[in-house]
Amino acid sequence: MFPFAKTFASVKKAGLYWLMLACAALAISVVFGAVAVITWFTDWLVHFQAAWINWLITGTVGVATGIGGWFMLPALTVLIGGVFQETAIDRVERIYYPDQVRQGGPRFWPDIIHDIKFTAWAIFLNMLILPFYLLGIGFAMSVALNTYLLGREFFESAAGYHLGKPRAMRLESKNKLAVYGGGFVMTLLTLTPLINLFVPIIAVVWMIHVYHTVNPEGAPAAPPPHGEA
Repeated sequence: MFPFAKTFASVKKAGLYWLMLACAALAISVVFGAVAVITWFTDWLVHFQAAWINWLITGTVGVATGIGGWFMLPALTVLIGGVFQETAIDRVERIYYPDQVRQGGPRFWPDIIHDIKFTAWAIFLNMLILPFYLLGIGFAMSVALNTYLLGREFFESAAGYHLGKPRAMRLESKNKLAVYGGGFVMTLLTLTPLINLFVPIIAVVWMIHVYHTVNPEGAPAAPPPHGEA
């Protein structure tokens, strides 16, 4: 149900190292890109006569953006993982679940559009939590929130790859311990320096194994409603 060893073994067996490196490069690019853009915009807005004040404000904003980016990595994980998830799923399933490899082409753009919407919503929710850090409960609230968000989203991606989103959601509702247990692990990993760069791939692989564990024959989670494909 909690596939620690199987997940990390899959990275080697499925040859996902290059995907993990690409994922790390993308994560670094996103954070540094955000820092660069926000720092440049701040520098463009600030025009005090004393140059050191301009430098101090710009530098402070840049550092704050970098720190904020680290706290927002859980929200960015789904977007970054979405770029590589179909490749990772296909590679892992061809080794571990060859009888259930999905036929048909990738759905890259529809998934990315969904991931962008999810990421925007997740960042908004995480920003709402920031003031609670001053009260000493922000970290616990952040872990709880992202446990739910990451567990649900990565499981629905892995299950929805085969079942479609409605059936994936029904399967999720029946296996909350496995789904949110995985989300909790992923959330903690996103807060671990260096390891957090590879979490999007780890999370995808983890939930592939969870999905095949709770739905081993690849059968629909429940009979579809009338009219659903």
